[in-house]
Amino acid sequence: MQRMKSPKIHTTFDEKVRIFSCEYLKCCIYISNSDSFECPFTKDLFARLVSTSVMLEDFLDFHGAKNNKDWYFYRELASAVRHLSLAGFSQIHILNRLIFYDLQDTEVLRKEGRATLYFLKNSLIKLASVIIDEAKYLNIPIPTEKYDISSFPSITSSEILEYNIDGEEDTTELQKKSIVRIASQFLSIAANFDSLAFYKPYDIEGILAIVPEKVNEVEIRRFEMLVHNLQSSFDTNVIHGDYRFGDRELKQFRGVLSVIFYLLKMTGRLLHFYERHLHINSYKNTYQKAKECLEHILDYEVMLDRTINYGLFSVCRSFSKGEKLAKEILNKNVERSYITVGIPLKMGFHSRPSLLVAKVVEHYGGQVELRVKDDRFDAGSVLDIQWAGGKIQKEKIKEVVFQGDSRALKDIKILAGVNYGEDMMGKGVSLPMELKYLR
Repeated sequence: MQRMKSPKIHTTFDEKVRIFSCEYLKCCIYISNSDSFECPFTKDLFARLVSTSVMLEDFLDFHGAKNNKDWYFYRELASAVRHLSLAGFSQIHILNRLIFYDLQDTEVLRKEGRATLYFLKNSLIKLASVIIDEAKYLNIPIPTEKYDISSFPSITSSEILEYNIDGEEDTTELQKKSIVRIASQFLSIAANFDSLAFYKPYDIEGILAIVPEKVNEVEIRRFEMLVHNLQSSFDTNVIHGDYRFGDRELKQFRGVLSVIFYLLKMTGRLLHFYERHLHINSYKNTYQKAKECLEHILDYEVMLDRTINYGLFSVCRSFSKGEKLAKEILNKNVERSYITVGIPLKMGFHSRPSLLVAKVVEHYGGQVELRVKDDRFDAGSVLDIQWAGGKIQKEKIKEVVFQGDSRALKDIKILAGVNYGEDMMGKGVSLPMELKYLR
């Protein structure tokens, strides 16, 4: 039987913008009719706001809304909803899961997290009313069907399923190697993050001085990716399933990873929105007007305060807690050994050799002791090594023992083989490739 070709269906822009706006506007109508206390902003609602705003924004971008004075603001509003909702999703995830992480001193994190969530909810409610008005201005049909509270159930309930998957409790050697690797990488990431660390809140002038010059979306997303990779590796190679039972330190460490990751996600989204939509002044009148309208709707100073004084500050505190856990976990699982090596010829353990040894220990993160007869010194401390150097010189000792993390000992032995990086006159010499991280 000969078939006729199906007729081509040409859907107009007006029809498609109605389609891609429908669920999005239904969400806006739902939240615009409530205040931030009455409206239950669940993960489901945030997820719906994200998905509908992403689809609408992509549709508008494809059709050139960025270059059209009538549609540009509608597109900017969709982008605002997208990023604020992504930030809200991350924040509500932290608050929902915090009880399971078994972390200490979370009262401030919880309190400030709730304040941040309130700001995000209130901002979305303000945006919703403006979006509906803008849709009417653009002659986009407003949906008559409405959502109700049952449309967005909470992800949490009062019940937890029985934990009934049996397995070996003992940590395997492969798991131990993974734990050591992940803990060491965490310490390295935390050390790099120190450049962004601060210990008391910024005022708005202080925030504007560092955002976006020092603290910006690119930097935050770089750390977000690094922490996400660690979290994925931890779940794949260490836990395999849930973490409500088993080794408490591992559970807490996994909790720290999760808190940091979702805080970075939230911070990155808010920085993106500020940098891309509020920070840059444009010579184009349409762009500038849209920016001014958004600034009028959203209190950007409060948004920056929540981004930096809550988001970034909480990341700093969480890294600090994580470092302590990582070191404890590392020292429980690392392979230990000892080596006997000579002391630096001619000049002993003065500043340069002591610093290089301490850097090796710091690089791996595990505990290493320098033993001089019956006395023990912390090989991760330059001062301790120099104290040991005084005893070595006084008693004319020729050899010492390093004991602890076998990874660090391997590199200390290499370092000792090149006289701890200096010649007989105390000048620095080239280090082997294995020690390139010391250069």
